[in-house]
Amino acid sequence: MRARRATPIPIGLLAGIGVAFLAVPLLGLLLRTPWARLPELLSSPIALEALRLSLVCSLGATALAIVMGVPLAWVLARSRISGKTFVRALVTLPLVLPPVVGGVALLLAFGRRGVVGQYLYDWFGIQLPFSTAGVIIAEAFVAMPFLVITLEGALRSADPRFDEAAATLGAGRWTVLRRVTLPLIAPALIAGTVLAWARALGEFGATITFAGNLPGVTQTLPLAVYAALDTDRDAAIALSLVLLVASLAVLLLLRDRYLRGSTS
Repeated sequence: MRARRATPIPIGLLAGIGVAFLAVPLLGLLLRTPWARLPELLSSPIALEALRLSLVCSLGATALAIVMGVPLAWVLARSRISGKTFVRALVTLPLVLPPVVGGVALLLAFGRRGVVGQYLYDWFGIQLPFSTAGVIIAEAFVAMPFLVITLEGALRSADPRFDEAAATLGAGRWTVLRRVTLPLIAPALIAGTVLAWARALGEFGATITFAGNLPGVTQTLPLAVYAALDTDRDAAIALSLVLLVASLAVLLLLRDRYLRGSTS
C-alpha cells in the first residue's frame, strides 16, 4: 500500500479557500432560511403549483430525453456512420451554450414564426412558446446531453463480445439488447436519467426565454424563486432550499450507488 504524501501547505490553504468559496453561499442560504415559516411558505398555493409544474415538466423532459437520447447514445458508441464527431459536438453543445441562447434558438425554431413552429401552428394549431409543453421542450434540450454522454461512455466500455456471444447462440437483436446489453449498461442508464432529471428540474434560462414565467402554466420552481425575490424574500429562500435538497440528494444517490465503481 502506498503511503500518502503530506499535502504541501500552500496547496492545502488554497484548497481550503476553494472549499470555503463553495460552502459559504450554501451556508448563508441555510442560515437565512426562515425555518419557523418553512411549512407555511412551502404550502402556499404558488409554491405548490410551482412544485407540481416542476415535477410534471422535469419528468416529461426526462422521458423525452430517454426516448431520443438512448438511441442517439447507441449510434455514437456503436455505429460506424460518418459525421459522428460533428454529431457528438452538437450533442454536447447545450452543456456549454448559455441557457438564454438556447432559449432564443428554441424560440427561432419552434416559435409561431419559427423554422418548424410555423408549420406546427399553421397545420396543427400547436403553439409551444409560453406553454407547459414549451417548458418540457426547453428542459429536454438542456438535459438530454447529460444522459447521452453518460450512456455513450457505458456503451463504449461494455465488452461487445457478450453481445456477439449471445448472437452466436441464436439470440435475436432485440433479445440481445433486452437480456445482455441493457443489464450491462443499466447503472449508467439510471445515472444518466437521474442527472438529466436534476438538470431539467433546475433549468431556468432557456425556460424563461422560450416559455416565459406564467404562474400555473410555465412557472417552475427556479422561475418562482426568481419572481419571489422581488416580492417575498423568505419564499424565495424556502423554494431555493427545496432545489438545494433535491440537488444534494441526486449527488448522494449517484455517488453511493452508481458512480462508486468509476471513482474507486
